[in-house]
Amino acid sequence: MIDDPPFVGGVAWRTGRGSAANPANRFEGRTLVFDGDLDPAEDPSPQTSFVEDDSQGILSRNDSPDVPFAVGLNPYRGCEHGCPYCYARVYHEYAGMSAGLDFETKILVKPRAAELLRGELNDRRWTPQVIGLSGATDCYQPVERRLRLTRACLAVLAEYRNPVRLITKNALVTRDIDLLTELARHQAVSVALTITSLDPDLARELEPRASAPAARLAAIRTLAAAGIPAAAHIAPVIPGLNDHEIPAILAAAKDAGATSAGWQLLRLPGAVGGLFADWLERFRPTHRTKILARLDAVHGGNPADNRAGHRHVGEGVIAEQISQLFSVMHRRHQFTGWPELSTASFRRPGEGRQLTIFDD
Repeated sequence: MIDDPPFVGGVAWRTGRGSAANPANRFEGRTLVFDGDLDPAEDPSPQTSFVEDDSQGILSRNDSPDVPFAVGLNPYRGCEHGCPYCYARVYHEYAGMSAGLDFETKILVKPRAAELLRGELNDRRWTPQVIGLSGATDCYQPVERRLRLTRACLAVLAEYRNPVRLITKNALVTRDIDLLTELARHQAVSVALTITSLDPDLARELEPRASAPAARLAAIRTLAAAGIPAAAHIAPVIPGLNDHEIPAILAAAKDAGATSAGWQLLRLPGAVGGLFADWLERFRPTHRTKILARLDAVHGGNPADNRAGHRHVGEGVIAEQISQLFSVMHRRHQFTGWPELSTASFRRPGEGRQLTIFDD
């Protein structure tokens, strides 16, 4: 176990957290400054709190050409996994909080998620299509074991036979293998396990509260054995840190039973840039300059690059080398493309049933 240093970037690092501070919210004109021991963010081991999110809708839409689904479902906002690189951190700012510690310690939960989803699917205006679960959080973060919001949503999706693409870095996904198997019967599900590194020490530092790499591979094996299309997603690929692991990750995923695989370059939107730089200073200080320079290079001088078609794959020599390495190993292990999901079996329970005198 690594001993905590007293300070990184002027603040103490918190045990088991991916960020060390709460940078100012870009949408807030004022910043609250605490004096002495009053700042809750100064707690060396801050507890996670959960707040009910009274959202009146549960499905979000996007028209991005490089996102593999147009509709997303997020039962939570914020994520306990605490990955310092997470692009979704900036979304917490829209809720009036910080992209730093707030993102991983103040989790918004949507207790009516399944109820709202049922209402959306029951609406005649709903066009059956693939739903991404999730895009701005991990739907199997630790609290899901207790709250079971994702499971409740999967039960609705299975009832309606609406296709869903799951992505997670938590082996808890195998808990719901009964529902996933039912969806798979109708070609209506695929599950991707994000694997950033096979090195358990690096994984623990980079993704402090996510499942260990071996557990994620075991989850792929369990899913594949049950006939559920399973994939490995190498994300983010961080030039100079984990790009050399691409061949080993793909080999391990194939051995576990994954049939498809993908990758995605790291980008650093908004406050994530500073948070990740602080993480490098803490855990990889001798590599910090090199890694940040390479991220700058693969994104054309702007690590926050949000251009569709560029942000996930980058540009330039380094990005091309990574892409070619992935392509060669992808072919060597005979991975197929992402499985096509079907809406052919979609149904609304009770639809078409003839009423009788016994019906209310």
